[in-house]
Amino acid sequence: MSGLARILLARGSQVTGSDMKDSTPVEVLRTIGASIAVGHAAENLTLGGQEPTCVVTSFAAIPQDNPELVAAREKGIEVIRRSDLLAELMQGRRQILLAGTHGKTSTTSLTVSALQTAGEDPSFAIGGQLNRAGTNAHHGTGTAFVAEADESDASLLRYEPDVAVVTNIEPDHLDYFGTREAYFQVFDDFADRLKDSGVLIVCVEDDNAARLGRRAMQRGITVVGYGRGDVARANHPDIPLGCEIVGEDVAGGGTHVTARLQGLPGQDDQQVSEVGYGVQIPGHHMVLNASAALLAGAFAGGAVDKLARGISEFAGVRRRFDYHGTVDRGPAAGARVYDDYAHHPTEVQAVLSAARGQVDAEGKGGRVIACFQPHLYSRTIEFAAEFAEALSLADAAVVLDIFGAREKPVEGVTSRIITEKIGHGTTVRFEPDFTAAPQTVAELVGEHDIVLTVGAGSVTMLADEILDALNQRAEEAAD
Repeated sequence: MSGLARILLARGSQVTGSDMKDSTPVEVLRTIGASIAVGHAAENLTLGGQEPTCVVTSFAAIPQDNPELVAAREKGIEVIRRSDLLAELMQGRRQILLAGTHGKTSTTSLTVSALQTAGEDPSFAIGGQLNRAGTNAHHGTGTAFVAEADESDASLLRYEPDVAVVTNIEPDHLDYFGTREAYFQVFDDFADRLKDSGVLIVCVEDDNAARLGRRAMQRGITVVGYGRGDVARANHPDIPLGCEIVGEDVAGGGTHVTARLQGLPGQDDQQVSEVGYGVQIPGHHMVLNASAALLAGAFAGGAVDKLARGISEFAGVRRRFDYHGTVDRGPAAGARVYDDYAHHPTEVQAVLSAARGQVDAEGKGGRVIACFQPHLYSRTIEFAAEFAEALSLADAAVVLDIFGAREKPVEGVTSRIITEKIGHGTTVRFEPDFTAAPQTVAELVGEHDIVLTVGAGSVTMLADEILDALNQRAEEAAD
């Protein structure tokens, strides 16, 4: 919401709004001209001196009995969803939409970074804050508008993309969709929203995304794939491979990628070129995200060599393997603390696998320590076994109680339904006391370990507190 407000302000609109508490994003918006109240109340509708032309809300985050929504409807003020506004803001631009169950924010951010380095000035709206730009949205002067297409409430069906990327598809948000079939269908409907001249970019390493691509091809949609060539040829040889990953060299916490490109705009279909780029964030999932971004940037009009440089320079997104600090002495010397937004079993598995790959590559005997907070009761109940399997990749896991967000507690359901299923090779602690968690984690950490706070809720607040606890432990050891 703050990103769209930023774009509206840059375009000269008057913006008012409210939030539950003051925060840095709220203060930034006030600085650039927005009027924002703390606390939700009907009178906030006239913060700008008169009633607004419309009220913008988020389906998932804002309850229908919010006093401002109730008052707006009583007064006949139009209420629209965030996706409706974003669709309107994208009109007249070349729309680059990035969708998928996982990796949307990172892939969108990589695409923006690539296009900016290629000399473009795209408008963008991202679900996270770019570390280098320090913002989640921008009103650009270029022809492209790059944005995430969120499937959680089917809002991605509001858009008409010129370029659509689907990173992967795995059942999620079943509290909204009800069935896995309904969740899968929304991606087919999204592909059908492509403009006649549009292109669908799919990951051939994800069977569901590749099958989506195959169905789209049968309906006459132009489809291009990305991923490792051996996987593509073995499983989905009928999908044209626009970006074939032919080499991955892991070093220094990152990966150098070599890829072959084919069928890009302005090229003969048979023309093949090779390009190299670095991916600073560890993990094969980030290699795939970077490859998707390279293709999206190319179809948005960027020069491949410059796009590759932009991907190599990408500094990350807040809360995506986000580095917080290193312990420089004591019993946990060399241990590093990261924070990650992963809140689905596949995402947790990916980030822990990436951490494992990093400590193994360093060869210093480091371990992986996870501090995980489940997000939503419905998701925890649905995927308890899968979360346990993912957390078993860690050497030690501290599991906090469930962050309910918009959901009310479910009687008898706690994070124990996860911890009791975690494999015996992993040290497990169930820590229902949030304030005690930093110390609980710190007691498990040794030299050169990677510590990760993982989840979509308040667990992000613990990364710095864990680092402080580890440094305090070092001081006590020195005394």
